[in-house]
This record gives sequence, C-alpha cells and structure tokens, in this order.
Amino acid sequence: MKKLALFSSLFIGALALAQGIKFEDSNFAAILAKAKKENKLVFVDAYASWCGPCKLMVKNIFPLQTVGDFYNSHFVNAKIDMEKGEGIGLAKKYNVKAFPTYLFINGDGEEVHRTLGYVEEKDFIQFAKDAEDPNKRLTALKQKFENGEKDPEFLKNLAGLTIYNDSEFAGKVLDRYFQQKTTFDQEDVQMLLSGTQSTESPLYKIFQAKKSEIIKIFPEEKYAKFDKNIKLNTVLKKSYNADTKSWNDSYFLTESQKFMTKDEAEKILKRAKASRALKNKDIPTYEKLMLELYKDSSAASSEELNSLAWNFFENVSNKASLEKAVTWAQESVKKDENYANTDTLANLYNKIGDKKNAKIWAEKSVQLAKAKGEDSTDTEKLLKSL
Repeated sequence: MKKLALFSSLFIGALALAQGIKFEDSNFAAILAKAKKENKLVFVDAYASWCGPCKLMVKNIFPLQTVGDFYNSHFVNAKIDMEKGEGIGLAKKYNVKAFPTYLFINGDGEEVHRTLGYVEEKDFIQFAKDAEDPNKRLTALKQKFENGEKDPEFLKNLAGLTIYNDSEFAGKVLDRYFQQKTTFDQEDVQMLLSGTQSTESPLYKIFQAKKSEIIKIFPEEKYAKFDKNIKLNTVLKKSYNADTKSWNDSYFLTESQKFMTKDEAEKILKRAKASRALKNKDIPTYEKLMLELYKDSSAASSEELNSLAWNFFENVSNKASLEKAVTWAQESVKKDENYANTDTLANLYNKIGDKKNAKIWAEKSVQLAKAKGEDSTDTEKLLKSL
C-alpha cells in the first residue's frame, strides 16, 4: 500500500512536470533578482486580457511538456498583464505596443530579445534558443544591419521583429529591403503597409512609387483606402499633444478635409478623442463621446458593438449609460450571437442588478462556448455567483 502511495505521488509529480511553463507569482523586481542569482534570462509573456492570440497561447502552447521543459529549465518565467498594475509601467519601459509580445530580459532589466504574436511549438522553442545565443539576439541582429547586411530574408525577419516596437528602425530596414525589390508578392505588400505609418516615412515614398506593383495584388480602391488611412494617421498624430493631453481641433479639421468630408472628419476626431480619453482613464469624457457617437448604432458591426459594450461594463458606473450599453450588447447578439457578446450581455445585466437576465445569458454563453471548444471559465464563475 505504501508502494502504491509512493507510485501515485511520483505519478502526480510527473504530471506536474508535464504541465508546461511555470510562471512566477511575484513582483517584477523579485523576478529580476531571482534571474540574476540563477544567471538566467527572464522570459516575459506580455499580454492583455482582451487579446485573442494571448488566450490561444495559454490554451495551446504554454501547457505543452516540450515547451515547459525548455522554458522552466532555461528561464525565470513571468506572465504580466501590460494594462494593469506594474504592467503599465513595464509596457512603457519596454515599448510594448502589440499583444502578445514576448520579451527576454537579463537580470539587470535590459532587454536582449523579443518577438510577438501566436507562435507554434517548434518556433516558440527556437526563438527562446535564439535569445540565449548572443549572435542571434535582436541586439546582434540590429548591429548586423548597421554593418550593412543586405540579405532579403535577414531584412524581412528583422523588420518583423521590430515593426511594432521600433517603427523608425523597422522603416530603415524595410527601406533597404524594398530598394532591392523589382516585383512584389502579397507578403511584401502586407509588410510595406504595416511599416508605413506616416506620410513622412521613407516607406511612403516606396508606397507611392510602387503603386503599379501593389495594385496587381490589391484592388486600386483598397490602395486608395490605405493611402487615406496613412494620411489620417499622420494628421491625427500631429493633432495630439501627449505632454498636455490636448487636441488641436482646428489643425486636424483643416488638414483632414483635404482628403475627406467635413462630417467624416468630425466623427473621426470625436472617435479619436474618445479612444485617447479611455487610454488616459478619463472615463467621463470617453462615456460622453461614445454616447454621442452611438446614439444611432444601427450601422455598427456586431464586433464593434460588443467591444463598446464591454468597455462600458469595465469602466462606466452610471446606470443610465450602462442600460444603453445593454442595448448595444443586445444589438450585437442579434447581428451575430456568439460566446463573447452573450458573455458581455450577461455581465452588463449583472452590473445593473438584473440577476434573472444575467443568469439566462450566462447559461447561454457557456453553452455557446462549449459547443465551439472555447474557454468559458470566467462566465462560469459569474454563473456560480448569481
């Protein structure tokens, strides 16, 4: 019997070892100290709670034994929400602008390597190996570029690693890459569009010069739409002063009306102000602007309405506004019923005190999630509380 108990405990221990990446449950300073003591790098899964690919990594990749075995033995692992607590400051320090971003940081807090997005098992282990190899780290790749490297595959890879966190550098890399290209494929065009964030970028000149090549892959009307968005992004960026948190309405309206109507420009400015207010945690301004923008929400998509309703659930406390958010969630469900928007509707009903409808929609949400194999843990917790 004792042997059986011992075997059982060993079997349970083996299962525990096969459970994938083990993340530290402590603050970042303590994690850095541990990494320095053990002479390891810190692996950081920099995520956001709303990020779909982040959730898929948690579900499909992090639990794998091969992944856990490598990461647990080679790194001190941290999983940090970049929009909460100390994650906000870390996102700013390490320039995290897309999710999920994976950072490798030494014990002194210096970033040595990074990548991002949903990554399959083999590649996820390989880029971790690259992080341990000084010749393959991002810092080394950048130096190789500065030394004049022109290999197209090298440039494409380096641009992909830097395009979301260091757009200026990525622009230089892509400029060198595209100067060598006589014909474009779809991947080239996608990269060019991702890297061209401003009319002042050197890539915008390539975007204009290579129009004939680009419209062989994308229709001309799509090219025109991208061109308009690049111009809009440029004007929006120049219209906002991050230091004073103020907008130059006159400049934006004057410049934007060179390529769009006045009505369209006014709506875009209002939407940009609302988005910035939410980012700055100025909830009253965000609430007011969104109520104005979505007074008539019939033209909005199901996904758009669900996102809006969820933002109100998370940030707004005024009951009348929350009741309006309920109508947005209801519209979202009517247009495309799915786990996400039924969960939003259940949470909103619960927040305004309508427990009966909250229970109905939470049950519906769990059913939809299970039918499609989605994670309904949070909704089940809500259901148990009702």
